[in-house]
Amino acid sequence: MSNLAEMAEKYTNLNEEEISWLQALVRDWSLLADLALGDVVLWVPTKDCEYLAVAHNRPTGLITVFYRSVIGDYLRADWVDLLERALTTNCPAIGSALTWYEEAPMHLSAYPIVRRNPDTGEKTAPFAVLTVHNAANESYSANRMGAAFRECADDLLMMIQNGDFPSRSGHNGRLRGAPRAGDGLIRLDTAGNITFASPNTLTSFGKLGHRAELEDENFADVVASITAGTYDTNESMPLICAGKIASRADVEARGNTITVRSIPVINQGKRVGGIILTRDITDIKQQTQELITKNATIREIHHRVKNNLQTVASLLRVQARRAQSDEAKQVLEQAMRRVTAIAVVHDTLASGLDQIVDFDAVFGRVLGLAAEVASHGKSAQLHKKGKFGQIPSEHATALALALTEIVTNAVEHGLVGGEGNVTVATERVEGKLVVRVIDDGVGLPEGNVVEGLGTQIVRILIEAELGGSINWSNGANGGAVVEIQLPIRW
Repeated sequence: MSNLAEMAEKYTNLNEEEISWLQALVRDWSLLADLALGDVVLWVPTKDCEYLAVAHNRPTGLITVFYRSVIGDYLRADWVDLLERALTTNCPAIGSALTWYEEAPMHLSAYPIVRRNPDTGEKTAPFAVLTVHNAANESYSANRMGAAFRECADDLLMMIQNGDFPSRSGHNGRLRGAPRAGDGLIRLDTAGNITFASPNTLTSFGKLGHRAELEDENFADVVASITAGTYDTNESMPLICAGKIASRADVEARGNTITVRSIPVINQGKRVGGIILTRDITDIKQQTQELITKNATIREIHHRVKNNLQTVASLLRVQARRAQSDEAKQVLEQAMRRVTAIAVVHDTLASGLDQIVDFDAVFGRVLGLAAEVASHGKSAQLHKKGKFGQIPSEHATALALALTEIVTNAVEHGLVGGEGNVTVATERVEGKLVVRVIDDGVGLPEGNVVEGLGTQIVRILIEAELGGSINWSNGANGGAVVEIQLPIRW
């Protein structure tokens, strides 16, 4: 199924700003489902005057009323009146009786979605509807924590219908380590005092050294006492802890880290409280630091390997200049070129540790090596057509080395007197990366490739290491064509 933006563009008349607003709302979809203690579904009116589900999320740890995703489904006829009432009145529409979905009874409620004009602050008319589906036998909201969750959900749903949520400046729930409702929840009043703190929050702040109860305490004062004496440059921390701004920050003490996310509760343009989500991210922070250290080590290893390879290439170049035999000089120069090609790939890997690399950037430098060969008393013109795209880093070295060998061989042996054109054309066809190296030289003798060391190296790299195929042939208009086909398995 297509994503929200694709479905909205195809089936609805929503404009770009409205789609962007819905995307921002859906980024907090899991938070809404957890707080509402039920499934949440986003419906948009279609061009055919129907309603299409473009987003759906289930509550964590609770029984869902939908055993399959409803994304892409059209609204049932018996639910239309409730949604249209929410749209036309711009007020919540609460179902008065149980409704059923595939033998599952549920309570259904609908909430209009509006946004505010970023320039004027004026609310737009409702353009979509959010529905909440609670299981009929759901009893979690009967306890104190469940009631606090529902109150927070009511706050967010009220802000959604007033265009005050999501906040464009706030951090959403898809960032790494972002807290969810079940990780820890705090409710604040207007003064920033804690009216409710979940058990997980009490446990988390106990690790930071705060053993007393949190309720009835001022949250900003609690955090200030925990971090007293530590160096902290986050000047927005008091505002975050008071629920005055939508943001996220980390509280560190005693070797532990708690991330807090603040959501101001706005009603009639005034802040009436705040919702604070908390999560112990000590393990995540430690893992992140370990990854940073390992990445730096790997980057340094790549850098040293590159330097060592360049040193070897320089030694081979010096040795080639001093060689008395033309054959020895040629062999040393070929070895130098191969080592240099490997060094180019390591240089690229050293600059970034992604498992996928942009091979066009790598090959641009590899082609420069071939151009250097062509410049030695030759006037060959090297051209590139198409794009390689991204390939796994473990394949980059083998492919770069093979292409260097093929291109330089075309310049040195294929072109008469070193004059002519060599073109590298690439395309992706039916799950394969196809690379053709075409020259306008003398072509292959009797249509057969000479089986030398370079040819053996290329075959091993393409067929054994990359699992591809390679074929040499003469072009229809003269010259040689080398075609490589590599399966795209990444």
